[in-house]
Amino acid sequence: MKDRDFLWCAANLMLDDEQELDGLCPSCRSRALEQRCFACGVPLEHTDMAVNGGFDETRFEKMKRGEVT
Repeated sequence: MKDRDFLWCAANLMLDDEQELDGLCPSCRSRALEQRCFACGVPLEHTDMAVNGGFDETRFEKMKRGEVT
């Protein structure tokens, strides 16, 4: 396959996903877009696994404002 073929496939997969979401009511659509555990279905935002323990929020904010430390 050529690069353009991969791009065409990826674009069509995205469009297929959008079509499936368009068929859902707003409540079901928001639930479908939530990140959930593949095994048990628990929303990942309620677990500590989605948190990067090494992330420095204060340093990130300084860097975002252009204050290099």
